[in-house]
Amino acid sequence: METLTVIREFLHDRLEVDPAAIQPETTLEELKIDSLLLVELIFECEEKFSVIFERDVPTPKNIGELITIVDTFIAEARTAKQG
Repeated sequence: METLTVIREFLHDRLEVDPAAIQPETTLEELKIDSLLLVELIFECEEKFSVIFERDVPTPKNIGELITIVDTFIAEARTAKQG
């Protein structure tokens, strides 16, 4: 499953945001995502992608930055499993 799809589904379920309106350049502020909701979203990504974010996650400004953060953790987890 693609990271953007997981984010869109989560925000649609929680905030009733139209998934098509969630683009990489959409800011968290535009979506009214506070720190608590961001943590919930990160937990959702951990569950969906079977990874654990073991270090501090920088606060993204937009969905694109969030995707980059999540994809980085996914890649690191896959590399660790192979190594």
